[in-house]
Order: sequence, then structure tokens, then C-alpha cells
Amino acid sequence: MTTRQALVVRGGWDGHRPVEATERFTPFLRANGFAVTVSDDLAVYGDGDLLARTDLVVQCWSMGDATREQVDGLVAAVRAGTGLAGWHGGIVDAFRASPPYLQLVGGQFAEHPGGFVDHAYTVVAERADHPIVAGLSTWDLHTEQYWLLADGLSDVLATTTFRASDGTPWRRDVVSPAVYTREWGAGRVFVSTIGHRPDDLDHPAVRALTERGLLWAARSGGPGASVGPGASVGRARARGADSPAPGIPCGRGYAGSGRAR
Repeated sequence: MTTRQALVVRGGWDGHRPVEATERFTPFLRANGFAVTVSDDLAVYGDGDLLARTDLVVQCWSMGDATREQVDGLVAAVRAGTGLAGWHGGIVDAFRASPPYLQLVGGQFAEHPGGFVDHAYTVVAERADHPIVAGLSTWDLHTEQYWLLADGLSDVLATTTFRASDGTPWRRDVVSPAVYTREWGAGRVFVSTIGHRPDDLDHPAVRALTERGLLWAARSGGPGASVGPGASVGRARARGADSPAPGIPCGRGYAGSGRAR
């Protein structure tokens, strides 16, 4: 097996426990033919030679600031074919003041109303055959539910719905992207909004789609990238909901809605 290169970049706000979270996936990457390098310094994004040799960047860096040089290095690498993948605030609540970064990842955390709440995630029916979510349908979690500001470029694979009630300031249900991919130049980007606590990543459906997303995003992964050890969903069949979530149009052109705070 040809060894590919994965770079895990972790740090930022420690509340998302970046070391513990990423250590859940480094054995999986090694088992699937990656040599894994770990960095706790954003300066690595300024190393163009290293990024050019990297097939996959796994980022778990919540909040914080990156320099323009660092962001430009990451964006250039993805455009040239390096994959980028991450979950929760480690990818969609990073470098809030950087427009090029926000454009690259295509989404920004706005709020998690109610803190830790019971809520569901549903695979978009028209994308149910995508290798990242194949065999999954709907599953429930009690954790943070991310209200995401997003653009229409991404291929949304799963969503979560914020229900309106007499006590909410929003007056109708809001469907927010929860798992999506996008292509940027020659590179691929995988995003899951799930994973405030490391235990969230251990849910069978979440573990499966995250592992598959890492493989999908990596250079040379291809749309039919095989699911490696530990990513089977035979045990991840959650309660069935085979119809699309309300408000999700057919096809790839989903545009999220929301208002920045």
C-alpha cells in the first residue's frame, strides 16, 4: 500500500479537547495507509513544501487567529489538491476574522441554542448513496446543536432542524447543514458539525461518517474510497427516517439560511 501523508493540526480552545478528539482517528488513518504528522502550531500552514506533500489535513482548532500567510498557505494547498477535514468548532468556528478561510470551509458557527439539547440528524434522502453517509438515516444525540451560516456551494449530506416554538425567537423551523462536502480547486473539504465532546464522536453513525469523510477528502481518495477498519455501519443503523428533512430541496444546491449575530 502506498503511504499517504496526513497532517493533524490541533489546538485553539481547549474546551473541545483537541488532543483527545483527534487521537480517536489517528489509529484509523494509520490503518488506512497514512503516515501521520501532528502539529500544535499554525505556523505549519506557512510551510508550502510540507503542505504540498500532504494528502490530508485534519484540523481541530477552535477559535483562535491565524495570520494571513497561514490562511493563504492552507487555501493554496487545498486548491492544489490537499484535502481538508474536520468537525465541530475545530473547523467551522476557527479563524472567524479570516474571510478567505470562511470561504474555503463554506460555513461558520453562529450559535447552539439551549446548550446541550436532545436533537436529531437526518441524511438528505437524495444524497443517501454518497459513500460518507451510505447506510445511515437518522440518529439522535444529546449535545450541542450547531446553527450554521452556510453558502450554496456545498453538497449537504445530513441536516439538523431547529424547531420553532412559542419560546424561540425564530418563528418557523430552521434546517441547518450538519454534514457536508465541497470541492475547492483540485482539493476536497469535509465538514461535520458534530463533536463538542469526544464521546459524541464515538456514536456509531458519527464515527462512521467521520472516518469515511477523512478518506473521502484525502487526495486520491476518489468518490468510491473504501471504508477502512472501524467504519462499518452494520451496528450504526439508527431509527429510520428515509425522507428528506423539511425544507431540503432535491439535488446538491442547498442554501442555508440564518442571520449572523
